[in-house]
Amino acid sequence: MTIGLWLKQATDELADAMLTSPRLDAELLLAHTIGHPRTWLHAHTNDPLDARHEEIANARIDLRLDHVPVAYIIGHRYFYGRRFAVTTHTLIPRPESEQIIELLLEAVPEQSQEMLRLVDIGTGSGCLGITAKLERPQLDVSLCDSSKAALTTAEKNARALGAQVHCMESNLLRDYPFTPDIVLANLPYVDETWERSPDTAHEPAEALFAGDSGLSVIKKCFDELAHRMEYGGVAIFEADPRQWDAITAYAATCGLTPVPTREFTLSF
Repeated sequence: MTIGLWLKQATDELADAMLTSPRLDAELLLAHTIGHPRTWLHAHTNDPLDARHEEIANARIDLRLDHVPVAYIIGHRYFYGRRFAVTTHTLIPRPESEQIIELLLEAVPEQSQEMLRLVDIGTGSGCLGITAKLERPQLDVSLCDSSKAALTTAEKNARALGAQVHCMESNLLRDYPFTPDIVLANLPYVDETWERSPDTAHEPAEALFAGDSGLSVIKKCFDELAHRMEYGGVAIFEADPRQWDAITAYAATCGLTPVPTREFTLSF
């Protein structure tokens, strides 16, 4: 079995199962198995595939056929150009969430030396808060999550990436002891009735789903911000565009003023 032949067979299997990126998935799984980057595979398609590597890679394809996300199989996902460890206790970072970082960088100029406190609520893998610290080192960053297992992963990522952040167990802002200047939040906002990828069945339900048409956790966070954030603070949330009107209306009752923003994100 050559590398090229294995990739073709694995790609065909994943395509037959109607997975959305069969070739990419096959390459990622094989590259991780043999310990080489994907680009190496392209130059070595005629090389023989070690029998042990083939066995492991086949087992990983079987997991993917069961809709286990690639990030969980290989244990990491890239976000904003950096590698973050993920586990089944954390959501998998999505490319659209990078818009939160882009909005943050606009709000905090690189040359700014103002000491600002930033809290990443429901941090999961820590990708938002850690990226914020690495992109804007002048920020004082805290990562909060109600899941101890998620915080363990976030702490691991902070150490691996050299980010000096504070990690604390907290349900939203309940145990966060400071007045935040900036809030980043990718909270549960999915309504369980929505159509979604089968892959999400493997992600932690408590990090995905919320009641009240997906708005209950966001509304609770807004209630807390109304009493915790001072005038001039910035809060950047991820939500589905179909929720924006309801979120904006509720935010107004909490004294939060919306700022025009991009798809998937709301800034206050």
